[in-house]
Amino acid sequence: MYLDSAKKQEIFGQYGKSNTDTGSAESQVALFSYRISHLTEHMRANRKDHTTERALVKLVGKRRALLNYLKDRDIERYRAIIKALGLRK
Repeated sequence: MYLDSAKKQEIFGQYGKSNTDTGSAESQVALFSYRISHLTEHMRANRKDHTTERALVKLVGKRRALLNYLKDRDIERYRAIIKALGLRK
């Protein structure tokens, strides 16, 4: 499986406060970004997989909602996670 518990803990440790910090907005955005990149690669190989395409669009919406939340609450945390993940060009 592409996303096992060790990979999740690595993501949470890198972007959250600790390995067990699964609830912070930064760690959730990082996890969603990892899943989005995986699904994007899948969609490149399987263009007619509409179920996965729908799941990808929903994930992008969830990530956008969390980023909007961060932007409203704490602009510095928002800027830090955007820069760390490289979400803007």
